[in-house]
Amino acid sequence: MAGLKTIIALSFVLAIGFLLVILSSALYHNYLTMLVVATYVIAPLPNWICGRAANPDDFMESAGSGVIDFGRFLTGFFVVMGVALPALLYHSAQIAGGAMVMSVVGGLLIYATIMSFTLFFQEEQEF
Repeated sequence: MAGLKTIIALSFVLAIGFLLVILSSALYHNYLTMLVVATYVIAPLPNWICGRAANPDDFMESAGSGVIDFGRFLTGFFVVMGVALPALLYHSAQIAGGAMVMSVVGGLLIYATIMSFTLFFQEEQEF
């Protein structure tokens, strides 16, 4: 069971992630790196939606595994896009190198915090 210290620590890490992404935009006067926030916020949604849509059966273990695999694929796509987008913007000389590094690190902190929140506060199913 997650306690108050876990909530405070995860909120602190989430705030640092948002701060890094916002600073990567504000310090370098280019707000294209804010797109990383959108990709990392959207990233867990396919896992959640496809996990709910799969509705695994008690008698068949493999029921709905294609839907779950598709959700994992989309989540992986969004996570890779969150890293690749700043690299692409840096390669095309749209953003500076420091902005790319701050954006990637901040985005990964945001995604890790969102995933940690879902892992720590998952409801246990009882049969």
